[in-house]
Amino acid sequence: MSQPAHLTVPAEPRALSRRDAALDEQKRSFLRMVSHELRTPLNSILGFSEILTSELYGPLGAPQYKEYAEIIRGSGHKLLKLVNQVLEIARLEGRAVDMDLRAEPLEAAFDDVLAGLREDLNNRDVSVLVADRGTLPAVLADQRGLRTVLNNLIQNAIAFSPEGGQVRIRTARDGAFVEIVIVDDGEGVDPTDLPRLMTPFEQGENALIRRGEGAGLGLPIADLTCQAMGGRLRLSCHPGTGLAARVRLAAA
Repeated sequence: MSQPAHLTVPAEPRALSRRDAALDEQKRSFLRMVSHELRTPLNSILGFSEILTSELYGPLGAPQYKEYAEIIRGSGHKLLKLVNQVLEIARLEGRAVDMDLRAEPLEAAFDDVLAGLREDLNNRDVSVLVADRGTLPAVLADQRGLRTVLNNLIQNAIAFSPEGGQVRIRTARDGAFVEIVIVDDGEGVDPTDLPRLMTPFEQGENALIRRGEGAGLGLPIADLTCQAMGGRLRLSCHPGTGLAARVRLAAA
């Protein structure tokens, strides 16, 4: 017996699930392809601009040429960072990241991250205070993943602290877990904006007046990386008191 014309037969849930999975995979494949294709010309731009900046094969002549080469190199680095972040989001959302969870001392992780952020700290004259150095615990985490989380959160805190400000970091053992709290010295954000900060390509300030550069991928990457390591990231804020990022990972 045929179905009445005014009735629609819902698709099988399993078929819908397969279709959604196929669409997700197509999106991830597209992002991966675009990211990889962009890296090749960007590497050439960076390489040749560095040769020009260093005047490897002789002086360029007019000083403006060297200045322009430095601008090209700086812009290339920004684009490469964005491409890498987009690719990382695609990998994390597609669960295509293999995490090697093992005991990771927080002392060494903070040393590595702060060494890499030295230029950012100097440019903004911001200091980082890590409480209880020398007695920090170890967490169960992926070596690269842990440093990615800490780097993105501390870099975000530096960007939104005032010049001459301080980023405060503390850790605490909570049963089978370790909580890492990173607080900046900024003005904070409206608590209603916190969910947006975890959404890719979103930022807490109006795009026309915001101080922070970038596409707003640092916090989402940190959040997804925490989840991939079996942990979590939570943000909290009271206007005028700065933003607090709380990472919760299993204790080693």
